[in-house]
Amino acid sequence: MSNQELSLFHNDTAIHPLKEIAAYEKLWLGDTSFKKLANAFKNKKRPSMFINHIEYESVYSQVMEYMDSVRNYYNMSFIMNGMLDYPEKLRQAKDPVELLYFSGNIDLVNLKSVAIVGTRKPSHEGIRRTHQLVREFVKDNYVIVSGLAEGIDTVAHKSALHYNGITIGVIGTPLDQFYPKSNKDLQIAIAQNFLLISQVPFLKYKRQSIRGNRLFFPERNKTMSAISDATVIVEASDTSGTLIQARAALDQGRKLFILNSCFENRKISWPEKFESLGAIRVREFDDIRKNLNNL
Repeated sequence: MSNQELSLFHNDTAIHPLKEIAAYEKLWLGDTSFKKLANAFKNKKRPSMFINHIEYESVYSQVMEYMDSVRNYYNMSFIMNGMLDYPEKLRQAKDPVELLYFSGNIDLVNLKSVAIVGTRKPSHEGIRRTHQLVREFVKDNYVIVSGLAEGIDTVAHKSALHYNGITIGVIGTPLDQFYPKSNKDLQIAIAQNFLLISQVPFLKYKRQSIRGNRLFFPERNKTMSAISDATVIVEASDTSGTLIQARAALDQGRKLFILNSCFENRKISWPEKFESLGAIRVREFDDIRKNLNNL
């Protein structure tokens, strides 16, 4: 964390990283949400300004324990809105995340990137198309962003590694959790060699139910969309969480691409809806390339 202590400034005043993490985690133990926090921080306040010293001390030891648990796998850092190197892409989000935990090279967020997402239960054709997409994006020097979920996400990350590309994982759990557990080695590899990001408050996650923690996944999709120049949907049902990212991409002024095979699937109706809102139908990769070249 020493590099953070040197680089973390707010209004030209150095602040204590561990104190800000503890304060942020304490805020989450109350009645709050990403939207509420984004509104509260609009004037560029920092977490420690919202709590007193006693409240900060009450969770400090738990913050240290969490950092130790993450170190079992990789080094943890964090970045906060107001820091000089907070990604500009995130500032453009409708409700910017105030604090992100990460492991790896945060500068990768500033490279041109595309999120490839879709169902957790892809067809053989969906898997094949994902491989092809990643191959072409890597050729064009795009970073592959996805959510480390089962299915399309996993195929996208592994394909990026296969083609010697760069990949970023944006997860819906704290950094020391692995979901699904089958992706543990993949998550560690991404964290150690590229970039792994989480916006999930670990104390809140630890204390609330599985049902409550599911709400972090849609928020993760919004962040994934924000850090990407575009989102590509390979396959998804009408009830897929992927559609949350589709909405976020359009709301955030990002390109949204939908493979033509989705339009040909008569079991779903969402592709036409999003095309009417500005999404781009993809019949061949050049449909993506020419639109991204115009950015």
